[in-house]
Amino acid sequence: MSLTDQIKHRAIELGFDLVGVTDASPLAAGHSQRLAGWLKAGYAGEMRYMHRNFEKRIHPALLLEDAKSVIVVALNYKRPELRRPLPRKPPTGRVAVYARYEDYHRFINHRLRKLADFICSVVRERPRFKICVDSVPLAERALAARAGLGFIGRNHMLIHPDLGPQILLGEIVSTMPLEPDEPAGGDCAGCTKCLDACPTGAIGSDGRFDARRCISYLTIEHRELIAPPAAETIGDRLFGCDECVLACPYQQKAPPCRNGQFRFYPDRAELDLREILALTAESFQSRFGDSPIKRPGLERLKRNARICLANKAAPQQ
Repeated sequence: MSLTDQIKHRAIELGFDLVGVTDASPLAAGHSQRLAGWLKAGYAGEMRYMHRNFEKRIHPALLLEDAKSVIVVALNYKRPELRRPLPRKPPTGRVAVYARYEDYHRFINHRLRKLADFICSVVRERPRFKICVDSVPLAERALAARAGLGFIGRNHMLIHPDLGPQILLGEIVSTMPLEPDEPAGGDCAGCTKCLDACPTGAIGSDGRFDARRCISYLTIEHRELIAPPAAETIGDRLFGCDECVLACPYQQKAPPCRNGQFRFYPDRAELDLREILALTAESFQSRFGDSPIKRPGLERLKRNARICLANKAAPQQ
């Protein structure tokens, strides 16, 4: 068994659903140009971190001197049952599916470190690694596609033909030379279900994605007050939005998450909005310290709760 095959086998043993390898060369010019144009148009909104370290984002070898390869892993987070539960008596706000799990950053990072330890145990010369889980400047979806893990769909998510778009990614940039996989094929074949499902029109028919109109962006990344027209589109979504993902035909036929160690909290599907407004800094940390829900911070989560309450109180058209 080659070293690359040993690494892939161990990654699956550690609970990942997919693993692929690509080299550490820059991304294709077309992708870099699209990303630069997207940033220049202002579609990133207040996500100023997207403008920083642009060259590193498109060139993995700039993250680690002498890097030669990138190992990309994917974790399926689809739930077996996605029907909305019966409404609880108090007014509640919905939470995106991935945020009903424990913090995926820590979960994936811990297992990538185990994978790196395994690699060190089977090679003579100790390689150097850079472990990346979302917070490192890296165009991970484009790298995942280049490593054979899927294609970037019209909803701008990485889509695997069998696992669909509900997958979380992590990477190991390494100084090891590894045999790269072939880039993935596939496309949306004229399907526009994600465009039709988006409540705000953030996904354009021309391929544009305006994050400033995206409910996930508004409820998680946007720092200021949300203007009334946009606030109304949020409905009862307290944290994030799944509409473009759940509408995807690839998602509908995908299998559920098989990793029983990835802790899921069903009671986080819908949260009591008045309880959110009553949280203190200490109780917020205690309740959501292990969750992606901590990302916007307490005050923004309370802002979202007030919007959801106002939308629930508004007369139905």
